[in-house]
Amino acid sequence: MSERSGGRLAGKVAVITGGASGIGRRTAEVLADEGAKVVLGDRNADLLAEVRSSIGDASCAVRTIDVTNEDDVESLIAHAAQTFGGIDIAVNSAGIGTAGAVDQLAAEQWNEVISISLTGVFFSVKHEARQMRAQGRGGSIINISSLNGHQAGEGMAAYCAAKGGVDMLTRVAAIELGDAGIRVNAIAPGFVETPLTALIDHVPDVKASYVHSTPLGRPGRADDIARAALFLASEDSSWVAGEILNVDGGATHREYPRMFSFGL
Repeated sequence: MSERSGGRLAGKVAVITGGASGIGRRTAEVLADEGAKVVLGDRNADLLAEVRSSIGDASCAVRTIDVTNEDDVESLIAHAAQTFGGIDIAVNSAGIGTAGAVDQLAAEQWNEVISISLTGVFFSVKHEARQMRAQGRGGSIINISSLNGHQAGEGMAAYCAAKGGVDMLTRVAAIELGDAGIRVNAIAPGFVETPLTALIDHVPDVKASYVHSTPLGRPGRADDIARAALFLASEDSSWVAGEILNVDGGATHREYPRMFSFGL
């Protein structure tokens, strides 16, 4: 993959957590294709190396991190600044989910989801904002939230709580950082086919139920979310801040699948 010297993000540097696969990886590819240098953080070192090889060393740097460790997140931002001279864009994509009724959910499951999907986003926004403030040239922070930040789902208490927290964190950060020219927004995907969601292929009829709940009649693709991130990263969205952009095929407007009916 080659850098586009005339792309919309030429001269920009983007940090992406969860950048080794799924939405994070595709976002890295799209931003790099638009001219950005990308710095990817993830727990999977092997997949990070694969993405770096695909994009090319001149446009991509990687670092193995755990977003629940604040020192790791801070080191990722420092690595981006040292390698490419700063950061202009951040996409916080790392996250996980779990399933379990609220009265049966183990504390360990709850804590893991909250730690990665909410606290990890907080650590990321905190250190991205510090770097952007220090640079004095503004920037764009994009959090990957979910339809489940505002639409409840059976068996998804931890995930819904985490993503609802991401939505409110996004809004608070937007009003606090706007005076520094830092725009903070979130993308709320519906059901997107990624390696993480491939697990439901083993549960009959679940994917069909998601598609039925989506007016546009198909699952989302990682590219759908990456293109929305490109919009929020670029000057095309220069007066957009504190927004939660639904990219869900219209699923917000229909009932969420009743997961307990599938035996989950």
